Amino acid sequence: MNRMLFLIFIFLGSLRTVPAQSIPKELQGKWIVRREVPTSTISCWGEKEAKTLIGTEIEYSAESFRWQKLVTKNPTVEIKIISAKQFHDENSGQGANGSEVNFRQLGIKNDRATQLVIEHSAANISAATTEIPGDSILIKNKNTIIFSVCSLYFEAERIVSPPRN
Repeated sequence: MNRMLFLIFIFLGSLRTVPAQSIPKELQGKWIVRREVPTSTISCWGEKEAKTLIGTEIEYSAESFRWQKLVTKNPTVEIKIISAKQFHDENSGQGANGSEVNFRQLGIKNDRATQLVIEHSAANISAATTEIPGDSILIKNKNTIIFSVCSLYFEAERIVSPPRN
């Protein structure tokens, strides 16, 4: 019976997650971090660290993932569809005074969103985190992504190149 439940759990889990792959075409290109998104989270970063991300560039390609001068070659990506409830439960604390974040705070109007997580070795961004900005994102729309670093959430917009003459 336990084995059957385990197999059902594995099967259902595989329906929402796509195995590791390269960065999808829809994400490829350059993105600029525009703003911190106000949430009710408890962070290991302060205002000083948060401001250092604004205006920085993230680049995704089939062969690499780059933030500033940090480059991850041949990244693999886990892609899954996450519900608003699941996102809240996985990224919020417990209790009345816990850290809280939800799709509404992030400006995501749907009840589901695509989440991408890029695997990489630990990075030294600050003493508080080994995350690389943009390594775990939610797709808000085709030109806007949301990511977090140290439980602070940021919005990045696609850099659209003007047409060549």
